[in-house]
Amino acid sequence: MSNELVISSTQKGDRIALLQNKRLLEYHEEELDSSFTVGDLYLGTVKKLSSGLNAAFVDVGHEKDGFLHYQDLGPNINSLNKLVKDVIAKRVTNGRLSGKLEPPIEKIGKIDKVLTKNAPILVQVVKEPISTKGPRLSCDISIAGRYLVLVPFSDGVNLSKKITDRAERSRLMRLMSSLKPQNFGVIVRTVAQDKDVEELDRDLQNSLAKWDQALKSLADAKPRDRVLGEMNRASSILRDMLNESFESITVDTRESYDEIRDYIHTIAPDKEKIVKLYSGKVKVFEALGLEKQLKSLFGRSVSLPGGGYLIIEHTEALHVIDVNSGNKSNSEEDQEATAISVNREAAKEIARQLRLRDMGELLLWISST
Repeated sequence: MSNELVISSTQKGDRIALLQNKRLLEYHEEELDSSFTVGDLYLGTVKKLSSGLNAAFVDVGHEKDGFLHYQDLGPNINSLNKLVKDVIAKRVTNGRLSGKLEPPIEKIGKIDKVLTKNAPILVQVVKEPISTKGPRLSCDISIAGRYLVLVPFSDGVNLSKKITDRAERSRLMRLMSSLKPQNFGVIVRTVAQDKDVEELDRDLQNSLAKWDQALKSLADAKPRDRVLGEMNRASSILRDMLNESFESITVDTRESYDEIRDYIHTIAPDKEKIVKLYSGKVKVFEALGLEKQLKSLFGRSVSLPGGGYLIIEHTEALHVIDVNSGNKSNSEEDQEATAISVNREAAKEIARQLRLRDMGELLLWISST
């Protein structure tokens, strides 16, 4: 399995394609100065409390108020709200959470018992705005790094389940318990496996510096201001996925080339050589056959390798995927064998389509019979 990243810069922003074995796996369009990206922190204002939904609508500057459910407040919302008030009032000047935290809220409670209308609130975007909906928000804040995820107002150390070696889990648990500051939790990512203490501590300090910067920005922020921006899409993909399976990163502008190389030098210096500057006359997406893939992958009908095809319909409530055998029905011994073969191919392609189209809502899959 080989991964490739292709980045094409336009006047409107960047087009980003992630390929696996030469096949498109993810596609993103990132506008210049894009707002409300997943991971961004905003100083919002509580505009409305809905007891029926057990949620709040928060003004973060989008045309539609963001949605904040009770379950997304996080257990330590009272500690966060107290810190926000102290920072705004200049009673706190840094992000180190020394001292005792406020009591956690109930797991099952009412949002109007926790938040008040018109109150300032620090929120993080967990789902970008789409169609007529504003961004989905959370107060359970996390700062993602290369090897670790920093969780303010927590105190635990959690390890990726993909790290299965007992000795390595014990080593990482011991290291992170000793490195992390008071009242900060840590989630150890899979790529942290076998990394030495210097690399892990450097990543932790970088995340702590981001948190400090967010609170420094918060001190002078006005309602609707973004106090911490997530890195661009290409860098976040590399941060989360870069490993030995990456064979090339192709960009078509000198500015992007220098930026990506600098970032790779920071997180994985041995992979700098895979960053390539494309200089052909034909646009890079066309030269690599990506335009053709895009046209065939985002239509209503998607072909399967063996002759079957999918029909994908999007509705307000859910996505419907119909699996059809097509020409495949003539290539197997009986109907049962045809159905099994087509549905195996369909399962792989549907997983790919869910990722490509970012389809997170309810899905109805009608299988071939």
